[in-house]
Amino acid sequence: MLTIAVKAARRAGSVINRAARDLEVLSVARKRHNDFVTDADKGAEQAIIDVLSDAFPDHAILAEESGQSGGGKSGKSEYTWIIDPLDGTTNFIHGFPQYAVSIGLQHKGLITQAVVYDPASNELFTASRGRGAFLNDRRLRVSKRTFMRDALIGTGFQFRDFARLDRYLTMLRQVTSKCAGVRRAGAAALDLAYVAAGRLDGFWEFGLSPWDMAAGSLLIQEAGGLVADFDGESGYLDSGCIVCGNPKVFAQLLRTIAPNERRSDV
Repeated sequence: MLTIAVKAARRAGSVINRAARDLEVLSVARKRHNDFVTDADKGAEQAIIDVLSDAFPDHAILAEESGQSGGGKSGKSEYTWIIDPLDGTTNFIHGFPQYAVSIGLQHKGLITQAVVYDPASNELFTASRGRGAFLNDRRLRVSKRTFMRDALIGTGFQFRDFARLDRYLTMLRQVTSKCAGVRRAGAAALDLAYVAAGRLDGFWEFGLSPWDMAAGSLLIQEAGGLVADFDGESGYLDSGCIVCGNPKVFAQLLRTIAPNERRSDV
């Protein structure tokens, strides 16, 4: 299954790289405020779906652009592929090379396979539950930093729903005062992969969708990190609230951004 997911991600990456060569003629549509979709998103998603459906016709698919589909004749399956064909579309249409393909496989409620592919740098992050996480065949481990004051933390701020911006800014102020630096690159799937690779020591964001987090969350867990919602529980795919990092930084980051918070508060 991981091999097929890698094939699908690389196929999507080829679509994206072709489009990146001539951004001026790329068709861009606005789904809602500050939320764009391009022909590259649609083409990459269809490429992924074609590969997965051909290999696993009875599996369900949850994709950002086309929604829920598949599941065989019954319409139900224990397996669901969760797909973001181009995470970081705004970066992509500006030629800012921070975007990725994200493919995760959920089996009976657990993410079991993960691929995050950066077509601009040809970096392929993969993981299978219980078998570790890898970057281009090199085993990944989260960073070893012990204290948040030395940590580089990733985040994503609210750019569609400004009703929660003040809450986010409060969190940002608290984190900034306690760590070595905060980065907001604009592609959550790739940010999570960077936590798994030790490039970031931690990450938090709210308002995400399952396809933003599915693959990246497994990468982090298989690299020895921790992932949770703002209650410290496992409901991040449902709530859209995620905090993660190496075990030491994770605990400090969670205490900083969500003291006594409940998911309903954000």
